[in-house]
Amino acid sequence: MSSLHAPKQNHLLNALPASDYERLASHLELVPMELGDVLYESGVQLRYVYFPTTSILSLLYVMEDGASAEIAIVGNEGILGISLFMGGETTPSRAVVQSAGHAFRLKADLLKNEFGRFGPTMHLLLRYTQALITQMAQTAVCNRHHSVDQQLCRWLLLSLDRLAIERTVDDAGIDRQHAGRAPRRRHRGRREIAGRRVDSVTSRGRITVLDRPGLEARSCECYQVVKTEFDRLLPTSWGS
Repeated sequence: MSSLHAPKQNHLLNALPASDYERLASHLELVPMELGDVLYESGVQLRYVYFPTTSILSLLYVMEDGASAEIAIVGNEGILGISLFMGGETTPSRAVVQSAGHAFRLKADLLKNEFGRFGPTMHLLLRYTQALITQMAQTAVCNRHHSVDQQLCRWLLLSLDRLAIERTVDDAGIDRQHAGRAPRRRHRGRREIAGRRVDSVTSRGRITVLDRPGLEARSCECYQVVKTEFDRLLPTSWGS
């Protein structure tokens, strides 16, 4: 397989013991992830799990009136489909491709069988699930208590951590609710949010971060809480 698209670009797959990985490797299927593709719908039985490599996937909770809010993002650090090995076959959220790229998918039964061996893969997936729950909880807190500027900085930083190439993320993935609440304008090639620069440039629907330390300084503590938990629970080579 081309080194451009290798399963071990996903950190969870890369962290598996050799014997566990070998049982799954021949069943991993490379699939393109187009911006806006819907991978899961609320209440629909899940048939696959996805290991992103160069894409970012967004978990959305959709209200009865059609409004939605992002509750978490998944990139090359993790897996989409934790409901399958946590005892459920469906999820109340929708999963959408936020940043185009590729992922490897695996049939649900194969992962459940591996999880049922009660070995290293099970423990790794449970630690990842705890870290993902932290991201969900911190997102809820952040959206309630912090400014739109801080929320956007947190979102950009989490997205950067989950991309193979750190400096660029898809502008189209910005939560529409945030976009509507945050006045933005172009100024000398830099994006301004609520009148303040976020140290990035935009071009054809993409944001390129120029000064990551500056972005971190503008973010609230929520980004660091999530990053610290991922670093604590998962291999130390992960993260930025």
